[in-house]
Amino acid sequence: MKIILTHEVSGLGTAGDVVDVRDGYARNYLVPRGFAIRWTKGGEKDVEQIRRGRKIREIASVEQANEIKGRLEGVKVKLAVRAGDAGRLFGSVTPADVASAIKAAGGPDVDKRRVELGSPIKTLGAHQVSVRLHSDVVAKLGVEVVAA
Repeated sequence: MKIILTHEVSGLGTAGDVVDVRDGYARNYLVPRGFAIRWTKGGEKDVEQIRRGRKIREIASVEQANEIKGRLEGVKVKLAVRAGDAGRLFGSVTPADVASAIKAAGGPDVDKRRVELGSPIKTLGAHQVSVRLHSDVVAKLGVEVVAA
């Protein structure tokens, strides 16, 4: 089945790419979650709009990504969340929470889709988070989760 990706999907492509995948993968995973739309002749117009939006958000060069990486790694990120007595969180920390905490701490504006947690953050304390700025540049930063 031919689809148009609306978000970046690791191992498949970036937003605006037209890819051919198995029917079940498209029907059961990509389309319901909003990662893709079915390809149609009218959908080709959407591809250009998606690519223009991606170009605006995209970090253009490796030098720019390295500059943002330096700014990110210098930021102390503290995230206040609700937690129980034993230090376990009510829920977990999401990439959107981390992106907004970076912005609140005075760091650069980071797209939540670029934040990679590795494993879900469900406890208080210090945690490592990766931010994929470019295909070759990954910033590692420490996030301290504290009780609110």
